[in-house]
Amino acid sequence: MKHEKQIVIMETATTSIPEQYQIKEPIHQRTYLVNGELREWNGNTSEVVSTISSSTEGYRPTVLGSIPDMGEPEALDALQAAMGAYDRGQGVWPTMKVKDRIECMEAFVKKMEQKREQVVKLLMWEIGKSKPDSYKEFDRTVEYIHDTIEEYKQLDRDSAKFHKHDGVYAHIRRGPLGIVLCLGPYNYPLNETFTLLIPAIIMGNTTIFKPAKHGVLLIGPLLEAFQSSFPKGVVNILFGRGRAIAGPIMKTGKVDVLALIGNSKSANALQNQHPKSNRLRLVLGLEAKNPAIILPDADLELTVNEIISGTLSYNGQRCTALKVVYVHEDVREEFLKRYSEKVDSLKFGNPWDEGVHLTPLPEPGKPDYIKELLDDAVQKGAQVQNRKGGEITDNFIWPAVLYPVTKDMRVYQEEQFGPIIPVLSFKDIKEPLNDMAESNYGQQVSLFGKDVYTLSPLIDTLVNLVCRVNLNSSCQRGPDVYPFTGRKDSAQATLSVHDALRSFSIRTFVAFKDNELNNATVEQLLEAKVSNFLSTDYIL
Repeated sequence: MKHEKQIVIMETATTSIPEQYQIKEPIHQRTYLVNGELREWNGNTSEVVSTISSSTEGYRPTVLGSIPDMGEPEALDALQAAMGAYDRGQGVWPTMKVKDRIECMEAFVKKMEQKREQVVKLLMWEIGKSKPDSYKEFDRTVEYIHDTIEEYKQLDRDSAKFHKHDGVYAHIRRGPLGIVLCLGPYNYPLNETFTLLIPAIIMGNTTIFKPAKHGVLLIGPLLEAFQSSFPKGVVNILFGRGRAIAGPIMKTGKVDVLALIGNSKSANALQNQHPKSNRLRLVLGLEAKNPAIILPDADLELTVNEIISGTLSYNGQRCTALKVVYVHEDVREEFLKRYSEKVDSLKFGNPWDEGVHLTPLPEPGKPDYIKELLDDAVQKGAQVQNRKGGEITDNFIWPAVLYPVTKDMRVYQEEQFGPIIPVLSFKDIKEPLNDMAESNYGQQVSLFGKDVYTLSPLIDTLVNLVCRVNLNSSCQRGPDVYPFTGRKDSAQATLSVHDALRSFSIRTFVAFKDNELNNATVEQLLEAKVSNFLSTDYIL
């Protein structure tokens, strides 16, 4: 279908805001957490603005409140607190018994659960995430913490023994790495941030955490839980711009781990500021350009539903989103027809509206950026396949299905991170495979088809190009017990309940030769139960 009208102004959702989700008073975040103290901030502040309108007379962004605009002095103060708590590996937290660290984490998650409604409400307002998805993000994060605790218990149980080889005994455990700078993303400001922060803390590291640019007020209700659950200096939470806070911290060379979910430009810039980058451990979740490949025998009804989910869950603002669709020419027309109709049938509204799939975009400039990609593609020969594609309001642009897309178009080259879907057709499967091999990214792929003799060699190739092949399923991160990582520019280190504990720790051990003196000494150490490291105690 040719795109006959460039841009049409959409009607903005004007449904009234339910009482329980109204922001009746601005939230001015004036406390931050450093060295176990909830400190008052009296300096400059930045407004927190939601693109969701609460006005009954036309569109007007909603001022939710404000946050501290901190800089280098506060950043270095937090670093000193984290260093003091770690104390070169001699601090209370890194030397604490595993069961005691677990008790601290259990205390935290109990207090966190009491803040569910406050956090969910702010998730909806700050980042425009639908009500079901906001509740899901909170509940999934709580579940992740409980799963991490159980996994850590199992890790400790597996370590409560001695190995012997060539006459040498070894008692092997995992120890902390040191100071962790943690920076999370705006699209999952609670869940993905905590998949970095929680394993880093529980493994005995001390942390400095700065919330993302959007989804920042929702951290406020959790400050007291952090402050009261962990020893001073273990968790330090600052507010402000990344450059003003993260840069000065990295330049000191005192950070041992950079834990970041965001984009590679930010990661590279921060790494380059560290004077001893060879000592810097990286745990990075970065951008991706996950493709879908639709084979001629794909079940089109299932495929369309999965690709709707893959391309447009949370408006496509996920690193795991499907960001380019390759469809075999034999089924191209039918797929485009069905998929375009399905896209146009999706419901747009505010996050608390029932049944909404599409919600306002939290970044004020995002609709204009998506329009730039659309205009560039149309100028270079693409056509908008769906009737509503490209209709725009102040805080949204309707998803545009673009075909045919060529490699010189920006929408093919850039990670769009929003509601625009480039579609390419292929005749030879080597075409999408070669594109994937040449891509800078390698996180996941969705493969749709049924013939096992076609699928088998494809799977064998794709597992060497990406880290997860989703068969007749959209790309996703979960379940959180599965590895989450990527090749090339998409990730460094692996995150899952199991892997994250290892990413934020290092194997360390006590060894001794098998002789009478050593055996007697170690037996006495175990009986005395005075060492937190050298222990065969079993945590149930």
